[in-house]
Amino acid sequence: MRTQHRSAPSLRLRLLAGTLLWTAITLAGTGWFLSSLFQQHVTEQLYQTLEYQLEQLTGATTATPEGKIAVSRQLNDPRLQRPYSGLYWQIDQVSNNSGPAIPALLRSRSLWDSILSVPDDIPANGELHRHQTTGPNGNTLFLLERLVYPAEAPNRGLRLMFAADSDLVTAPVKNFNDILTLALLTLGFGLLAAAVMQVLIGLRPLSQLRSSLQAVNEGKAQRIKGNYPQEVQPLVDDFNSVLGQNTRVVEQARTHAGNLAHALKTPLAILSNAAARPDHNLPALVNEQVATARRQIDHHLARARAAAAVNVPGMRTEVRPTLEALIGVMLRLNQDKNIKATIITDARLSPVFRGEKQDLQEMLGNLLENAWKWGKSTINITIEPGNGYFKIIIDDDGPGLPEEQRNLVLSRGTRADESVPGSGLGLAIVSDLANLYHGALTLEHSPLGGLRASLTLPHIGLQT
Repeated sequence: MRTQHRSAPSLRLRLLAGTLLWTAITLAGTGWFLSSLFQQHVTEQLYQTLEYQLEQLTGATTATPEGKIAVSRQLNDPRLQRPYSGLYWQIDQVSNNSGPAIPALLRSRSLWDSILSVPDDIPANGELHRHQTTGPNGNTLFLLERLVYPAEAPNRGLRLMFAADSDLVTAPVKNFNDILTLALLTLGFGLLAAAVMQVLIGLRPLSQLRSSLQAVNEGKAQRIKGNYPQEVQPLVDDFNSVLGQNTRVVEQARTHAGNLAHALKTPLAILSNAAARPDHNLPALVNEQVATARRQIDHHLARARAAAAVNVPGMRTEVRPTLEALIGVMLRLNQDKNIKATIITDARLSPVFRGEKQDLQEMLGNLLENAWKWGKSTINITIEPGNGYFKIIIDDDGPGLPEEQRNLVLSRGTRADESVPGSGLGLAIVSDLANLYHGALTLEHSPLGGLRASLTLPHIGLQT
């Protein structure tokens, strides 16, 4: 029964939602920044205009010999003549030793019957102060003021003010904001459309991958086909590797089952024939054939275990301690043979086998058993670390093996000498296990006069 898993939110939906949210935040922030910048710019321009107008008012303000303050000429902005036009000026006399304070001593016609009210913080001589105040019609005014002393009446301080309606700022800012909003909305819809196209096009390979996976699941294909972007292709390659590995495991299982069945046919046939014609040799025959069947079973079980362990990550076995332990076992089992075994290697560097310890013991044990069986007095074991692989060379001083027989003994069940006890499976097991680990076993003539067995296996580093 297929397990139903709760689906996570759609990747397409998450990408679009994230893009939409980020685009909205970015455009809103950009709009606020541009609007604030434009408002600041328009306000600064208004104050510059007021400063220009205030300079004109300052130049036109005079005092008569009798001490009367007057504006000698009319300012050139017609709005100053229209009541409540939004542009105003006013002159106040400040309180000092020469006279009391007189608010609205002089004012523009546009103020009509109103006066400008300002804070009490009188600027110093020549300074410019900016204020916001309330105008005649209740609107907010931007006001610029300064304190001057006319040359004709240096003891009389005059507070000159120029003010403009805030509509001169808010109106253009509003128009700008309307245009900016339309532009940002247009840009936002364009970015959203681009994001939708990008997501649809960008995720199209995943839809193709899903179709390929469905074809594999339905048995219509054995692997995922097609070319995918470089971000997805490694996943596809790894998945195809897993599919291939599964296929190989199934094929190996079938092969192992067939080989085991074939190997057991002969002992079973012999036992069946012996049971049909009982004689006094039956117990010995049964023991012999049961031992043969057990060796065949052990051989195929070792192959199956090694095939399953080859691609298991994290498998590691130190070579030198395993080899030393096996040599100790051989010395105890063969005490009647005066054989000297020597390990030749750099003691500071010991390779680490990339595989299961039991498989390494199986391979080295069979090679050492063969060397002790045929050796006379000397066995040399050499460990040679390499690039990604290491080699263990076992030399004995036995009778050796003719070149034409070296490939035969690597075949399952072939024996070089029928007079010596054994099943003929030892070297075949080593060769099969080495091949499963992508290694190799080779047989050569030894410098000691006997046989040289060279076992090459992968390692994952050197143990110091």
